[in-house]
Amino acid sequence: MRTLKLLSIPLIITVFCMFAAMNSNAQSERADIADKYKWNLNDIYKSDQEWNKAKETIAAKLPEVEKYKGKLTVSAKDLLACLSYNSEISKEATRLYIYASMNSDLDTRVMKFNGMKQQLEQLFTEFGSKASFIEPEILSAGWEKIDGFIKSEPKLSVYRMYLENLFRQQKHTLSEAEEKIMALSSMVTGVSQDVYGTFSNAEMPGAEVTLTNGEKVVLNSAGYEKYRAVPNREDRKLVFEGYWNNYKKFEGTFGETLYGNVKSHMFRAKARNYDSSLEAALYPNNIPVEVYHSLVSNVNKNLSAFHRYLKIKKRMMGVDTLKYLDMYAPVVKGVDMKYNYDEAEKVVLEALAPLGNEYVTTVKKAFDNRWIDVYPNPGKRSGAYSNGADYDGHPYILLNYNDLYDNVSTLAHELGHTMQSYFSNKTHPYPLYDYTIFVA
Repeated sequence: MRTLKLLSIPLIITVFCMFAAMNSNAQSERADIADKYKWNLNDIYKSDQEWNKAKETIAAKLPEVEKYKGKLTVSAKDLLACLSYNSEISKEATRLYIYASMNSDLDTRVMKFNGMKQQLEQLFTEFGSKASFIEPEILSAGWEKIDGFIKSEPKLSVYRMYLENLFRQQKHTLSEAEEKIMALSSMVTGVSQDVYGTFSNAEMPGAEVTLTNGEKVVLNSAGYEKYRAVPNREDRKLVFEGYWNNYKKFEGTFGETLYGNVKSHMFRAKARNYDSSLEAALYPNNIPVEVYHSLVSNVNKNLSAFHRYLKIKKRMMGVDTLKYLDMYAPVVKGVDMKYNYDEAEKVVLEALAPLGNEYVTTVKKAFDNRWIDVYPNPGKRSGAYSNGADYDGHPYILLNYNDLYDNVSTLAHELGHTMQSYFSNKTHPYPLYDYTIFVA
């Protein structure tokens, strides 16, 4: 249950869906995009100054965690007080983090918001170190006693799932001293992923190619998504070779960042006595490793349907060999499926009508109240995601809308995550509102 885990850094309870929604080559400067197509992050904090004030307020509360040490197994009242305190810290910490991180996503070249994220990482790593006693202390009481606390104090019922999962994971929970080290390690285990994000989104130069019609295009993650789908096969070849050869120029850098990420997973798995990194990723969410392998196995068993599709596409395109560069190309000649964003909104709302008035009305709020950041701009994070972590607010969707049919599909997809977050937030208490990536 992520909302109750000790905070080394605030966990963003988000869903990231990185397919089919990168940027277009013709990017407007952010200042030139109409406000109605941009997030209103003032819904979280009115200004950076208000964010700083909230950060200082929560920083003053963090040392209070130490007053609970030695009391967690004394009474249900003491246990409830500590868990309630941690929930409030977690909720506010998450708001602080998503404000900084989503501002950063709008232009990854601006280091101001990245610096704000780093401030929080340091702050909550220190908190995680001080709070490292909580879970070992609860576990020392034994489940029978904790279960008795829950039965005697109704307000503890919202923490039952967390506490049951804590005891389920007991063999992977370390001593207080070891948990303190694990909390401190978060300062370094995420560095490779941060480097990858900054380099790939902000600093990596995009390749340039000249298409057969003489048009020069920049193949950042932006132009690639647009031009990999052009009808002319020779142009697609230029686009694929230009884009991927550019990545190859930096294969050492990407290789090292990937290896750093792998090593962080290996460290966590070994330190917590898991048999593998896969088990370490799945076990906290109570998902057997066999479920993962079963999913992979069933995809492989049914590849014949996908292969049949590829053969049909090859025949319709009239090519001798279907290549990867043909995967995104239009199959039917003369059909150009383009939808501007206003048309996409209409299509999505009509498609969702069978889900009922409450659902569609909520989706309409997302369109009308600036829950969605629509268009690409220089430096904007590539891809698309839904972030439903602002429990007392509303979810947010990041897009890089490019007038393609795939973009309409991605919009509907992310709205599905947003609606799950919205209704979960509105109908569940904070300790129970979150859901796992596997469920999403």
